[in-house]
Amino acid sequence: MMKVYHGSTVKVEQPLVAVGRENLDFGKGFYVTTLEEQAERWARTIARLRPQGKPCVNCYELDYEGIVQNPQNRVLSFAEYNEGWLDFVVGCRNGLTQWKEYDVIEGGVANDRVFDTIENYMVGQIDKQTALGRLRYQLPNNQICLLNQCLVNRYLKFLECNSL
Repeated sequence: MMKVYHGSTVKVEQPLVAVGRENLDFGKGFYVTTLEEQAERWARTIARLRPQGKPCVNCYELDYEGIVQNPQNRVLSFAEYNEGWLDFVVGCRNGLTQWKEYDVIEGGVANDRVFDTIENYMVGQIDKQTALGRLRYQLPNNQICLLNQCLVNRYLKFLECNSL
C-alpha cells in the first residue's frame, strides 16, 4: 500500500472520477500524488481561486501494486518528461481523449515549472526539441490519475482529511 494525497477545499471520502475537469494533463479522472507537499500547494492554489473554501489535504491508501499486477487493468506510466509524455499531455489539453484507453495514468505534473514550456510549445513559440530540451532539466513531480471508478472503489481507501 502507498499513501497518496489529494489537495482540495473539501473533504473527499468517496472520490468520483467523472467529477473532474476534462482537458487536464491525463484526462478526466481523480488525481492523487505521493507527494504531500505537492497536494498542499494544489490545495492552497484552489483555495485562492475559490475563496469560500479552505485548503485541505485528503489522505488515502492506494493499492497501486494490486492495480499494476492485474493484467486487466490498463496502466500507462511516464517515468520522465519525454516526447511521449509531452505528446500525451498536449493532446489531452487540446481535447483529445486518448486517456479513455486507460484505467490509471501516472507521470509528471505539468506544474508551474513545466507549464510555461508546454504553453510555449502549444502556441508555436518553441518547437518540440526546444521544449524537450527545457523539460530535460526538470525533475518530475508525481501525479496518478485514476480514470476507472471501479478501481477507485476497490483500490483506494480514504484515511483522513487535514485542514491547512
